[in-house]
Amino acid sequence: MIQPLPWPDAVLDRASELRSEPGFLDTVQARAGHRILVLAAGKTLIRDGGLVFLAPSDIPAGTLTEDTLTVYLGSVLPGAHKTLPEGTDIVLKVLADDAEPLAWVPDAASGAPTVMAGYREAALSLEGADAGIFIEAQGVANWHRTHPRCPRCGAETVSECSGWMRRCVADRSEHFPRTDPAVIVAVIGADDRILLANNAGWDSNRYSTVAGFVEAGESLEQAVVREIFEEVGVRLHTPVYVGSQSWPFPRSLMLGYLGYTDDTVPVPDGNEVLDARWFTRAQLQDAVTSGDVIISQRLSIARALIEHWYGGIIADAGEALDGAAVAKR
Repeated sequence: MIQPLPWPDAVLDRASELRSEPGFLDTVQARAGHRILVLAAGKTLIRDGGLVFLAPSDIPAGTLTEDTLTVYLGSVLPGAHKTLPEGTDIVLKVLADDAEPLAWVPDAASGAPTVMAGYREAALSLEGADAGIFIEAQGVANWHRTHPRCPRCGAETVSECSGWMRRCVADRSEHFPRTDPAVIVAVIGADDRILLANNAGWDSNRYSTVAGFVEAGESLEQAVVREIFEEVGVRLHTPVYVGSQSWPFPRSLMLGYLGYTDDTVPVPDGNEVLDARWFTRAQLQDAVTSGDVIISQRLSIARALIEHWYGGIIADAGEALDGAAVAKR
């Protein structure tokens, strides 16, 4: 079986023990070797299938102000990134939505264009290390954007601890990035087929695993069983935890499971799920190759769960089936 997670290892040392120290962020930004990841309207710079990390001198004078949201993302761990040296500090700058950082960065000498892209678009080409950095940046930026005021008294909050805490200016309460746990499940039948569902908000030929948020007072396994029965009408037994992936839309931690069932007839709820279909391995690969079915993109835990069940890489439409994929059929 393939590795069940899109990327298993951390890319950055987040220095949580240092980033709350007064002056830490200023010290990092005074180092000539630090690099900046910019984010505007949820998009960042992409070139040659990777993130563009800027030197401070790449950013025009006057572009960044005291009001620019700045977050210390971390320093590159040994061997974690192909192009960034070990120990490189990465700082996030969240710009105004109408900022145009493309004007700062010329295309590569090879002619490869630089573009602005959100995570969903960029993930089609990003490698795991860059995807992990982008998800961290997107997640913490989303949290700042949605927490400008104190949930206790409604007063303004300001960023502290190198961007990892907001403090209320009135009651001085501290607020930290929130993560909501959600389960995501690959449902497997007694005959080893997989059950994939079509969500009401998707194109009619898009199918994937089923996911839902964990409710208060509920264990992960209870959430797995409840969500699957609510959305596709089959009862699970023996849920098996596989792994997790942070997902920044808006602030979820996706906890991946394989769920086994003896039921054979799915009953979509007609609200969140409009259709659910069983697939053998050969049927799924044939449907994806022909374009009749689109499954989740690579670097998502949904795709990883499906390919974990499949036992290899599933070729998308237009891709050649390699020997490993054919062998699984």
